[in-house]
Amino acid sequence: MRSRRARAVAAAAALASGLAATAVALVMAPGASAATGCQVTYTPNSWPGGFTANVRVSGGDQALNGWTVTWTYAGDQRVTNAWNATVTQSGTAVTAKNMSYNGTVAANGSTEFGVQGTYSGTNATPTDFAVNGVACNGTTTPTTAGPVTSAPVTTQGPVTSAPVTTRGPVTSAPVTTGGPVTSAPVTSAPVTTGTPVGCSGASICDGFENLAAGTPSGAWSVQNPNCSGSGTAAIDTTTARSGSKSLKVSGVAGYCNHVFVQSSTPLTGNVWYARFYVRHTTALPTSHVTFLAMRDTADGNRDLRMGGQNGKLQWNRESDDATLPAQSPAGVAQSVDLPTNTWTCVEFMVNGGNGQMQTWVNGADVPGLREDMVPTQDIDGQWVSSRPGWRPALSNFRIGWESYGEGADTLWYDDVAVGSSRIGC
Repeated sequence: MRSRRARAVAAAAALASGLAATAVALVMAPGASAATGCQVTYTPNSWPGGFTANVRVSGGDQALNGWTVTWTYAGDQRVTNAWNATVTQSGTAVTAKNMSYNGTVAANGSTEFGVQGTYSGTNATPTDFAVNGVACNGTTTPTTAGPVTSAPVTTQGPVTSAPVTTRGPVTSAPVTTGGPVTSAPVTSAPVTTGTPVGCSGASICDGFENLAAGTPSGAWSVQNPNCSGSGTAAIDTTTARSGSKSLKVSGVAGYCNHVFVQSSTPLTGNVWYARFYVRHTTALPTSHVTFLAMRDTADGNRDLRMGGQNGKLQWNRESDDATLPAQSPAGVAQSVDLPTNTWTCVEFMVNGGNGQMQTWVNGADVPGLREDMVPTQDIDGQWVSSRPGWRPALSNFRIGWESYGEGADTLWYDDVAVGSSRIGC
């Protein structure tokens, strides 16, 4: 969800949708000769301006004990993210090295890693794969690349591993305050004031009932971070979860259609709980989008962002583009979608003291959106590894819409609350 940056990643199912794959032989340990049947299979999935590729490494009839796969792109492809390997790029030359957990591959076994990137023009599949410096299957060995100047792409856990072990709930701060949380609709009488039912004690608590129709005012102001376009935000009197008003955001596709409504109440303390209801018209796209952002003063004033990718809810850290969960197929499967044309209760907790996070949708914990600062493959491996000392200091709260080239949606927000203990749906 980085501003002015084309970002997107394909859904897990797209990797098996019949897109072309290139299979080439590889060699085993450094200096060894290639074993019979060994292969590297590169399966790309492209869309305008972006791509992912799943890369399978097979040792054939010999075991692998550490591997480095190299290839060269023919065009201007640029790797921006990876999982299950440490990937660096210098010019058009790419180097992928095994992680500590997948360097050993049994005979006739395989392991997989993936890359995500951008391009313009065409996205030709590489053909000059080599392993440990030796060309595969008679192809030309890539020219040795110069010093890599880009930072290594921090990786996540293996896609081919056993199912992710379920972790216990985040225990850094109470999560039961506010009583039992259920997914049933609120049945209280319609709210007729600006204070929604169920957020006593919250520093931000608003159902937008006290605001006049049209441009948000008073405790809320319209913000257009980075650039503005045709996206709009307004107090709406035609759709509401409770009372007679809500905040309507018309999110438009494109790089300069960033529109948010920011609360004038700053975030304080170091543990934040939020609850908001959202209703929208269009399913979350494959590409990155953002619908909630909070400035992190401890991370260069870059945003901690909630939104979607691969059709599922996710967190994104603007400073290094880390995502929660990982955008590997197994990681995406640990999140949930955001139903359309119905009010959905979204809650989250962010702990600035220890970097932990937890997220609930209609009262149910979402395993892929939990951060306990212990790296778990396909969930928070990249998040923790790239910033092991991440301790956010959130300063403001914004709801709205950002797309990064693709994705348009119309959203309504209602009964928004932010406080220091769990508020509930």
